[in-house]
Amino acid sequence: MPITVLIVVAIFVFLFGIRIVRPTHRGLIERLGRYRRFANPGFHWIIPVIDRMYQVNITEQMFDAEPQEIITNDNLNAKVDAQVYFKVRDDEESVKSSQYNVNNYAYQIVNLARTTLRNIIGTLTLKSANSERGRINVELHKTLSEESGHWGIEIVRTELKEIDPPRDVQETMNKVVKAENEKVAAIDFATAAETVADGERRAQIKKAEGFKQSKILAAQGEAEAIRLVNEAAEKYFVGNAQLLRKLQAVENALEDNAKIVIPAGTELVNVIGEMAGVLPLSREKAKQALSSGSHE
Repeated sequence: MPITVLIVVAIFVFLFGIRIVRPTHRGLIERLGRYRRFANPGFHWIIPVIDRMYQVNITEQMFDAEPQEIITNDNLNAKVDAQVYFKVRDDEESVKSSQYNVNNYAYQIVNLARTTLRNIIGTLTLKSANSERGRINVELHKTLSEESGHWGIEIVRTELKEIDPPRDVQETMNKVVKAENEKVAAIDFATAAETVADGERRAQIKKAEGFKQSKILAAQGEAEAIRLVNEAAEKYFVGNAQLLRKLQAVENALEDNAKIVIPAGTELVNVIGEMAGVLPLSREKAKQALSSGSHE
């Protein structure tokens, strides 16, 4: 019976002494209040009641520095909020430092971040603070890293969430931005209208130039056609044209019953004869014709 009891007690003691450390944590084992050994991820056994294990999270954590009002260098109350990302380094000394060198390191880091932000932004104007967020993040990260280094903490990064001016200042800034945007929009509209007008003007010029060129080409074509006609007329119809002019003169003269003496042997006589259906004869042939007629 006593042996059975001892076995049961031993089993319970063994079971109660089992500790499992996950990969996201590291363990510190103390015996009777004094540091005993370091526990890496895996299975561990401690003596119940006598030993105690404290597990520390070594993953990256984020804490909000909480919004606070900070007076800037130009005496404006800016509402500032930031976030701090950090983690406990996974080596034994760093894990020990996070537990033995500082009380509640997360709370200490948040308060240190708030104080550092007040010191940095207090030296800047509101405009500078908004335009130099990168520099503020760098200075905040540097200060937190220096101060928390002996706590076994690694500051991964810091981020400013917002730097908001007072409401009345924000409204004024919004009006200024709106006016600036309207100005830019008006300039863009004017530029676009000018571009359209310039395009239309160029199109009209091109159209006029095309019309002018077409007229020139048409005139050149007509002139070339007239030149060719004239050349053909001079080459093939010079004689007939002169006769036509002579006939027109005769016609105009006969309208007034005028008598026209036409020299014999001229081409005009032949033309008139052809028009009248009569062949002209020379004077000798005419006399011979009359003589032969009288003899008969």
